[in-house]
Amino acid sequence: MVDAALAPDGVADRATDLRRRAWDVAAAVADPEIPVLTLADLGVLRRVDVTDDGAVRVEITPTYSGCPAMDVIAQDLRAALADAGFGAIEIATVLAPAWTTDWMSDAGREKLRAYGIAPPARGACGADADAPPACPRCASPRTERISQFGATACQALWRCLDCREPFDHFKCH
Repeated sequence: MVDAALAPDGVADRATDLRRRAWDVAAAVADPEIPVLTLADLGVLRRVDVTDDGAVRVEITPTYSGCPAMDVIAQDLRAALADAGFGAIEIATVLAPAWTTDWMSDAGREKLRAYGIAPPARGACGADADAPPACPRCASPRTERISQFGATACQALWRCLDCREPFDHFKCH
């Protein structure tokens, strides 16, 4: 890869433009389990590099070990990058450091809420990890957990005690 600080005139700009374009394409890929979120929103997109010859290497981190969506995410990344004109594409799964809900963007948290999923609070994996989430529909703090597992392994099923609507809560981890 070209180091922008050491590159001759013009080369750094092309390398930076390619890397930014590859990042933008990868970042826009939707999460297959929660399609309202992009990989960038979710925080699983770790790194995108482009070599001098245009090969792309993307590093992603699963939301948890054994996440069944990782194969689909890799396929979707390859397809999006190929459609954008990138040739050789390598997708690498990086397990350390482990993903945390703190990597989720603020925009992603708002998208979850608008979609009807209560997002995890930033930094809530400590003592407040089991604190009941507010209802994403009516914002009531009066909620109860129905099941530790929801639509995906990353979610738990809750119910609002005021509006009585069930909702998923993205678990903190």
